[in-house]
Amino acid sequence: MSGVRFGRVLALAAATSLALAGCAGGSSSSGSGDSSTLKIGFMGDLTGENSGIVIPPNNGAKLAIDEYNATNPSVKLELKNYDSQGKPEQATSLVQTAIGTDKITALIGPAFSGESKAVGGVLEQGKIPSVSPSATNPGLAGNGWKYWHRVVANDNDQGPGIANFLITAKSPKNAYVISDDQEYSVGLADAFEKTFKDKGITTERDKFAKDASDYSSTVQKVKAANPDVIAYGGYYAQAGRLLKQLRDGGVKATFATGDGSLDPQLVSGAGAAAAEGAVVGCPCNIPDAGATNEFATKYKAKFNVAPAIYATEGYDAATAIINAVKAGNTTGEKINDFLKTEDFKGASKQIKFKDNGEPQTNAIYVYQVVGGVIKNLGASTEAKIAG
Repeated sequence: MSGVRFGRVLALAAATSLALAGCAGGSSSSGSGDSSTLKIGFMGDLTGENSGIVIPPNNGAKLAIDEYNATNPSVKLELKNYDSQGKPEQATSLVQTAIGTDKITALIGPAFSGESKAVGGVLEQGKIPSVSPSATNPGLAGNGWKYWHRVVANDNDQGPGIANFLITAKSPKNAYVISDDQEYSVGLADAFEKTFKDKGITTERDKFAKDASDYSSTVQKVKAANPDVIAYGGYYAQAGRLLKQLRDGGVKATFATGDGSLDPQLVSGAGAAAAEGAVVGCPCNIPDAGATNEFATKYKAKFNVAPAIYATEGYDAATAIINAVKAGNTTGEKINDFLKTEDFKGASKQIKFKDNGEPQTNAIYVYQVVGGVIKNLGASTEAKIAG
């Protein structure tokens, strides 16, 4: 996932990175020289319009750290939250506090791609290892960052996974790709478009501003094109409104979108009738609420809700850092070195990182709104669409 476009914040990030480089990676949580507790940051949208995607991985990270601290280890961990609201410029300011004032040793996140791109260079210079549970823009792996990692497949896997599922399920002759202008949204839409065109499917495309609320221009273009399938790159806040307006405008084509829309608010935003049948892909495998699952049981007992999108990935991102600390690593550099050796069965998947910080496992799962509820259909290569 991504946040809003980061625009001019790169200059600010560059300026702050030099100031922060010398004050990171420490092992004291209190500033008093006490090295018995390390501060681990979590950065993401915790109160903004897309916080429904970020609260579950934050809960997953809390669960992992609380379980670890309950073993009474010699080095405990303190989770510090940094609420970016998904805004790169806000993340750039927060990272200064996290590294310079709070002296975090590692970071879980950032949750979105735009904020990840904005602060990655600062974390790199500060030698702060980061593990994102949910940032999926492919370009993040191409920055040469040595301290950056993620536990989810990127949009070059997600986009084709969703598009190919639609091709198999619906045999479309033409497709329409839509996105807003956020970093994540455009990247996912690019992947959709390329996959459709590579398969010889006639494809048209449109884009609107993130803060727009009237999509009538896009609706009219889609209606005129009369596509068999629609693929949307973006978050549930926009996807719900778009889907409602498409259906109100008489567009009946199968609607599909990515992980940024995997939230019940997609259904509430569009209305149950409009959302029915919508397809959502995700590089996440959410445990079935009705199944016997150790993680789901622990998560529900602690938070009184079933695990949702990226809850398991938040748990696994935190566990990767916890494993490093268990092995006696208490500085950013040593934790980062240990991350390169990680290979364990996580709650979401086998966790192992490539040299560029990407996960070794890149499976994509498909969900569909059926009876007003988002249901897991299984891996994209095996799932069968309903209706």
